[in-house]
Amino acid sequence: MFSKACEYGIKAITYIAKESLKGNRVKTGDIAANTDSPEAFTAKILGLLTKYDIVSSQTGPNGGFEIGKDRMKEIKISEIVNAIDGDAIYNGCALGFSECNSEKPCPMHHKFVKVRGDIKKMLTTTTVYDLAYGLKTGKSVLKR
Repeated sequence: MFSKACEYGIKAITYIAKESLKGNRVKTGDIAANTDSPEAFTAKILGLLTKYDIVSSQTGPNGGFEIGKDRMKEIKISEIVNAIDGDAIYNGCALGFSECNSEKPCPMHHKFVKVRGDIKKMLTTTTVYDLAYGLKTGKSVLKR
């Protein structure tokens, strides 16, 4: 459903948020290790998410990435998806056709419109805090 970059970004932000709830800043290597993501790719994604003010970073020996609790409650997962993948998930064709609309629909178009609407609702109503809280309470995991 998401690009690999977006999957890594959501996992990274969720891990950072979980650690931030404990008062910890985390380094890129720690994030990559705890989310099964490639370190160099994780660093690149975190740079982008820092640019979009989704995560804060601090350099130096006590540095790392963090997200304030109040900010976690504001950031919707849709913001992460938009920063990394843009809005293609809401507009793209289910079969990947470059032209697909209600006038010239692909075979899945009309059913996929509802699915896209449900995905958009989920992403715009779920916060980073929601995901971090699931990790904190043990109701969800980032690694298998």
